[in-house]
Amino acid sequence: MQTRALLASGIIAAPLFTVVAVIEMLTRPGFDLRRHDLSLLSNGDLGWIQIASFVVTGLLAMAAALGIRRVLGSSRGGTYGPLLLGIFGLGYVGAGLFVPDPMNGFPPGTPIGPPSSVSWHSWMHLVSGSLGFLALIGACFVFAGRFATLGQRAWTAYSVITGIVVLGAIAGISSGSQQAGVIIAFFLAGVFGLAWVSALSLRQLVEFRASAVLEKRPQPHGP
Repeated sequence: MQTRALLASGIIAAPLFTVVAVIEMLTRPGFDLRRHDLSLLSNGDLGWIQIASFVVTGLLAMAAALGIRRVLGSSRGGTYGPLLLGIFGLGYVGAGLFVPDPMNGFPPGTPIGPPSSVSWHSWMHLVSGSLGFLALIGACFVFAGRFATLGQRAWTAYSVITGIVVLGAIAGISSGSQQAGVIIAFFLAGVFGLAWVSALSLRQLVEFRASAVLEKRPQPHGP
């Protein structure tokens, strides 16, 4: 039962994070995804909502990593895959605990452009998020190797594509570009990556239930 709960945590991670993000983007005065990174929602009087969203999502991903580890055991990808997913979740927790500096007019009243000086917690936000996404990319390719060995081409391709998409988005945002396309692409890639984690968790939950059913079936007795 505990393993099922851990995997269920991963399943709800992407939907929960996305719904909260979209609601905030549509309701927080002054926020515009074409100019503002999602992380900036951690600022202001309602910043606690986005902070909580980051932390809860990270904890859900870490729970999923533990559940997947239990299901896969010592099979291929069963050690490093969950470990990297756990680091990814930890990165989300850090991104929530370390709030980025206000910038580019958000929250309202903030001067346009980057901050005159960068605080330590803003640097830690960047480091946490970067390490988390790099770990996610690594997990994608670890599981791609597992699925390739199992002959599951669709999941192999899905995992590789997810890793490439997230890597491309990181490269774009790391360039320092403030173009609307880059900012929006980074948000969408983050959601895409989380969706992969949720889909992987669902897959492992289905396999876990199937194996549990087989174990409960009475074994045929010999003559």
